[in-house]
Amino acid sequence: MVINTATILAMVAVCLAITITSAAHAQTQQRRTVTVKRAPIANPGDVSETWDTRRNIIDSKQYEQLLRTNPAFRKARMQTECGGITLPELCQSCLASFERYRS
Repeated sequence: MVINTATILAMVAVCLAITITSAAHAQTQQRRTVTVKRAPIANPGDVSETWDTRRNIIDSKQYEQLLRTNPAFRKARMQTECGGITLPELCQSCLASFERYRS
């Protein structure tokens, strides 16, 4: 009878140890973050062989000049940039970003 009680207690201790170890392992697994980094995928049209920093700056200045001086161009850009935004607050914010170009 003493042997049966000792055997049962030993089995309970082993089961308890396994349960505690499994719970600790599960908590560790939940906290672990895995970051997977992949190289960027570039399509042939993504990069221009003739891209030039100076040309980009010139084009940006011309674009901003058109926004300042041409109301029709500004209105068309506002429609293009903000027209698809469905949240009223975001749409208003987008439209307001063009206010600095009004003359």
